[in-house]
Amino acid sequence: MEQGTLRDHLYYSTANLEKSYSTRSELSWKQRLEICIGAAKGLNYLHTGAAGGIIHRDVKSTNILLDEQFVAKVADFGLSKSGIPDVENSVDVKGTFGYLDPEYFMSLQLTDKSDVYSFGVVLLEVLCARPAIINSNKREEVNLAEWGMHWLRKGQLDNIIDPVLVDTINPNSFRKFVETTEKCLRVHGSERPIMRDVLWDLEYALQLQLTPINRGPLEDSITNASLEFSMPVLHRLPSNSSPAVNEDNTTLVFDDTSDVTASEVFTELRIGRPNYDLVTDFIAPDLVYKISKEMASNDSNITWSYDVTRDSRHLIQ
Repeated sequence: MEQGTLRDHLYYSTANLEKSYSTRSELSWKQRLEICIGAAKGLNYLHTGAAGGIIHRDVKSTNILLDEQFVAKVADFGLSKSGIPDVENSVDVKGTFGYLDPEYFMSLQLTDKSDVYSFGVVLLEVLCARPAIINSNKREEVNLAEWGMHWLRKGQLDNIIDPVLVDTINPNSFRKFVETTEKCLRVHGSERPIMRDVLWDLEYALQLQLTPINRGPLEDSITNASLEFSMPVLHRLPSNSSPAVNEDNTTLVFDDTSDVTASEVFTELRIGRPNYDLVTDFIAPDLVYKISKEMASNDSNITWSYDVTRDSRHLIQ
């Protein structure tokens, strides 16, 4: 892709990414949100667009490609799984250290919530501009997810945020983003949101970023203020957890960790019948045919629409 991978725009990598990296991101907070939204749309379409769904199994910043306009496209389906859930069987554990869902690792039960966890790590990468794993760090700082959640629980996010972003983020947008990230990284998959809800929350965070707020002269830290601001409330329909998807065999396989517009923020998502424009927009071009073929057998046509003027989300079937 013209602009490379998301990771390319977050930090420099050296010959050994585990031992050395350097922050270099020039992406604004708005750009980062838009990229996350694009990736979330792609994953949501995978999870809901075909009978049984498609689980990516290797969501990471190097598998999110950016086109000339910095539109995100999900790539690399080498480890993806599709089909009807079968709870009697377990799957090979495959993925990348630092992004791998701990519940999937322990239980060998693969669900769409495993992608949600991995995407939560990507959200932290976007916020912190550092790799998911740095083996040369102190033990408590090796794993980005553990390190980030540690400071989140302490309410001291100024210790992890990319310095480039300080004083540029609307506190409400920041709080919504952090809240979404925390939900994605919960230990138990049943407590994580589905990708549709992650997408909705990220679009909400972007809407909040574009909404001016009045701040006092002493409010110079988004990380302190963000936990205290009240946000507008949008009512949503509840979502149910997705069933597990499984297959035979139990083999442990890991990838190398070194491979480790504004006017219409609340978009309409078409879920069910293949929407080839949506696939093309958020899935890498060489994967469109494969995914479209998987989804061609689904005759349902469900439309989720987000209506900010009425502060509600409606399901049209």
